[in-house]
Amino acid sequence: MKLRRITSVLVFLFASLLVALLIRHALSPRTGELVALSTQPPGVMGTQCALTAVAAGPEGQRRVSNALTDAESALRRVEARMSTYIRLSELSVLNAAEAGRTVPLSALTMDVLRLAKRLHGRTGGAFDATCLPVFELWGRAGKAKRLPTDAELAAARAACGWEQFDLLGGGVRKSAGKAAVGLGGLAKGFAIDRAAEAMLRTGCAGGLVDVGGDIRCFGRSPRGGRWRVAIRSPFSPGGGEFLGTLELTDRAVCTSGNYERYSLIDGKRYSHIIDPRTARPVDFAPSVTVVAPTAAVADGWATALSVLGEAGLERIDPNSGIEALIVIGSPDDCRLAQTPGFSKLLGGPMSMPAAPTSRPAR
Repeated sequence: MKLRRITSVLVFLFASLLVALLIRHALSPRTGELVALSTQPPGVMGTQCALTAVAAGPEGQRRVSNALTDAESALRRVEARMSTYIRLSELSVLNAAEAGRTVPLSALTMDVLRLAKRLHGRTGGAFDATCLPVFELWGRAGKAKRLPTDAELAAARAACGWEQFDLLGGGVRKSAGKAAVGLGGLAKGFAIDRAAEAMLRTGCAGGLVDVGGDIRCFGRSPRGGRWRVAIRSPFSPGGGEFLGTLELTDRAVCTSGNYERYSLIDGKRYSHIIDPRTARPVDFAPSVTVVAPTAAVADGWATALSVLGEAGLERIDPNSGIEALIVIGSPDDCRLAQTPGFSKLLGGPMSMPAAPTSRPAR
């Protein structure tokens, strides 16, 4: 499971790289003029963020402007409640609470915690938000350049598990003081969903929310058609190679990968992706891309499939609207595994990832 999300999906939109640029694209007289506005608000969840809103008609300019303001507010509202990097966030207060004390939480945070618990069951424990003590232990180990001891791992694992948390009507009570929750594999997707829904409420004809490469889009793109999203090769040091291009509307796409974040300990590379069931790093899936109806679901499954690998595809309900692509192996020996419907979302044939001529410096 990821300690930090990795950007590995790029959007093919000429507007997404420009800040507050108004783009007008003339359609037929019967449909009127399509107006798009794109911004890049800084400091959202510690990563890059791009928002694009599309509207039609005489009220288009006002709608896209309001949509971007509302979407950014929605993103920051989720971050303020669920970031473990904010000392007084709801999640930080919960993690610091003593055993037996009920911590009041907002409806937003309770919704994400309930979703996290459901995903834990559906993924067979491969997605486990209660394993923050294990993730933090490996984070400290990477900085110290030493492996955790068996005793340290055992102590961290003892603090994990949903049985340590009672999800009540308006809050959570812990049974162990050291129990802690990390929503890094879910909260960003949830925030993206809230931002997209805020755009929809303004009456926009289309919109896209991109936070660190995790995306949700709806309606029409600035060109009037579907949104085009490129899937980056995990073995492309400069990010210039792509496996294929998705053509989407009313869908979300999230990617998890081990190719940009790892630790070197005693000359050996250790992935930042941790299997919550073993408390050990896993390193067999360089990249996982998931398309789903919501970004929260796509975010959680991208994390889980990074742990489960190809066998995890069988856990996906074929009626759920979830499709996934997994790159398995190394640059010199890799293959692709995917759900049956993934290829239907592509704008063209897939390309096998090419082995890099050099690895990026770390």
